[in-house]
Formats: sequence, structure tokens, C-alpha cells
Amino acid sequence: MPAVQSAPRKIPGLRWYMVAMLCLASELNYLDRQTLSVLAQTIQDELKITTEQYSYITSAFLFSYTIMYAVSGRVVDLLGTRKSFLIFVSGWSVANMLHGFAQTVAHFTVFRFLLGATEPANFPAGVKAASEWFPMRQRALAVGIFNAGTTLGSALAAPFVGFIALTWGWRWAFVAGGALGLVWVAVWALVYRRPREHPRLSAEELALIEADRPAGETSPAPVPIRRLLAMRETWGCILARAMTDPISYFFFFWTPKFLQAERGFTLADIAKYSWIPFVAGAIGNIAGGGLPTWLTTRGWTLDRARKSTMLLASCCMPLWCLLIVQVPDPALALVFASAAMFCHTLWANITLPAEKFPAHVVGTVSGFGGCIGGAVGVVTQLAIGWTVQRFSFTPVFAVCAFVHLTAFVGVSRLVGELGRVRDVSR
Repeated sequence: MPAVQSAPRKIPGLRWYMVAMLCLASELNYLDRQTLSVLAQTIQDELKITTEQYSYITSAFLFSYTIMYAVSGRVVDLLGTRKSFLIFVSGWSVANMLHGFAQTVAHFTVFRFLLGATEPANFPAGVKAASEWFPMRQRALAVGIFNAGTTLGSALAAPFVGFIALTWGWRWAFVAGGALGLVWVAVWALVYRRPREHPRLSAEELALIEADRPAGETSPAPVPIRRLLAMRETWGCILARAMTDPISYFFFFWTPKFLQAERGFTLADIAKYSWIPFVAGAIGNIAGGGLPTWLTTRGWTLDRARKSTMLLASCCMPLWCLLIVQVPDPALALVFASAAMFCHTLWANITLPAEKFPAHVVGTVSGFGGCIGGAVGVVTQLAIGWTVQRFSFTPVFAVCAFVHLTAFVGVSRLVGELGRVRDVSR
């Protein structure tokens, strides 16, 4: 008789393992993009690149990033999360490795463009995966954990990149980061499936995941893009990204340079200390989902819990942005930069589509928001480069201080009640 094969062992809490993989993808995503930020001054000095030319390089990244954010969001909804991550993580890992061969501004611009074309799919794919694997009440926390990888990756970038650059040279830092991404791809291919297709997901956990889903979400009909763009809720999600994504790009791309240019940090200091604001950002990401989740267990509605958290973060930003540029002590500047990063990520802009739309369109809506956010980011990167070279970082922080409050008002009016899924069938 042939041997009877036993069913695969079920893994309790499998959804948390899946979100851990998503978090790791975000870490690698930002480790790769932050490698240039950490090495900016070193590369500028060696290759004689000016600050304005550096802004051209970062803008090339955001130009392709902007276009592909919208495209990749739709691709993610069509291909699914598993295939999308396999394709795009492989792409950005190779693009990052190419930076190690750059010799001129033109080389960096081309390779940065390729990196920008492949990296944005991480976010619509990650938010979509969180929507597939988590019930509504846990989605903010799941997306917060996933998105915490962006700041953890940025935090890891300083010591990781700094160590490799100081030991073997800056070119090897790009190669090492890309190689880690290819390892992640191999693991992802082995472990990831959608909930209903995963052999190690228990029936009880599947029931929990699907408990509060609208009827028809598990077998949805395609939704035309025109219909989504006719909804004010879509534009609320887009507005959130358009106003706050440029703040993310500023913090991620320019924080190490600010600490070097205006607070006297060396490359060794950057490797030792510049990770701190990004760890604060990671904590803010998790708190942005964890605090509302905790409040809902005490009787608050999801809408009240999330918007109260967003308002708190918005009200704190002006104070921290003022203090960053006023205090003379570099250590205090680092502390207040960390506080600003925490409040910025506490706002949790990327979570909104998962709290308002069914899972089968979350990738597309996230893609629209990221696309417009990237477009605004291209303009602001050029403006930041011009302003910093001619004046200082002070005017930039002054603008950042009040963006979140303005965005909160607009988003509240357009998105409406969070946690109430928008019917996209008509």
C-alpha cells in the first residue's frame, strides 16, 4: 500500500509571520534606497558632485517612482501579492547593486531611475497583503508593522552601510544590500500564499481573517479605474499621500545630510547615531496601528481611535520642527529629529486605503496615492536642494511643521468614517 501522507502542520498565528515577511521586505526596500543617503557626502566629495546635482539624482528616483507607483498598484491587483513581490524585489535588488559600478552623475541618475521604477510596488503589495491576511480591526496594526520596515531599514542603513563603506569601500555597500534582497526573494517564493491557498493556515484563523469582510470580497468583480477615481474617498487617500509623502522623502533622503552639513557629524558619527530617528519612526509606525487597536478594545470606534491618533501627531509636529533648528546642541537636534520622525509615522498615511476599501482594490488606490505623493516629492526634492544650498534647512523644517494639520482636515472631510468599507460595485 502507498504511504498515507499527513496534512501539513498548521501554524498558529500564521498571519503574524506573513506580516513579519512584509516588514522585512520594507526594511530591504529602504536599506537599498537609503544607502545613497548615508553615503551622499562621501560620494559627493570623491566624485565632485554638487548639492544641486545630488537633488537631480534623488529626483530621477522619484520621477520613475511616481510613474511606476500608479502602474505597479494596478499590476499588484492583477498579478497578486506573491508574484508582484517576486518580480519587483528582484528588480530593485539588481538596480541597487548597479550603483556600486557608478562613476558619474549620469550613472547614478540612470541607476536611481531603475531603482525608482521597481521599488514602489512594495507598498501597494504590502497594504494589499495586510488586507488579505487581517480582519478590519487589525489592519492598522498590520500595516503599521509592515510599514515599520521602512524606518527600520533606514535605521539599519547607517550602521550597515557605514561599516561596509569604512571597511571595504562605499561601492560594496550597494552590492551587499542588493544581495540581501535576492535572498529574501528565495524565501518568499517558498513561504507565501494567500490565506485560502495556504496549507498551513488553520480553519479557525481563516475564519477570524474573513469574519468582517463584506459579501463578495472573496470573489470580487473587477472595478474600473474611472469608477474609483470618481469616489471622494479615493481622493482623500490620495490627498493624504500627496501632502505627507514629501515629508517622508525629506526625512529619509536628507536627515543624514542635515546632521553632517549643519550639525558637524562625520561619516563615522552617521554610522553610530543617525539610525536613532529612524528607529523612532519605526516605533511610530507600530504605535500608529497599535494605539488605535488598543483604543478599540476599550470601546472606541476605529474611526475615532485612528483620527484621534492622527490629530495628536499633527499637533506635535510644529513643536519638534521648530526645536530641531533652534537648539545649538547636536545631540538635542538628534532627539527632536527623532520626535518629529515618530509623530510623522504615527500619522499612518499608508494605512487609509485598507481601512476604507475592499482588499481587491487596495493596491490600485494605494498606487494612485503613492503616484501623486511621488509627483509632489519630485518638485519638493528640487526645492529642498535649491533652498538648502542657498539658505539652510530651516525653511524646509518650517514648512514641514504644519503639513500634517492641514492634511488631517482635508482627509477627515473626504475619507469619511474609517472602518466602514466603501462599496465599489457601483
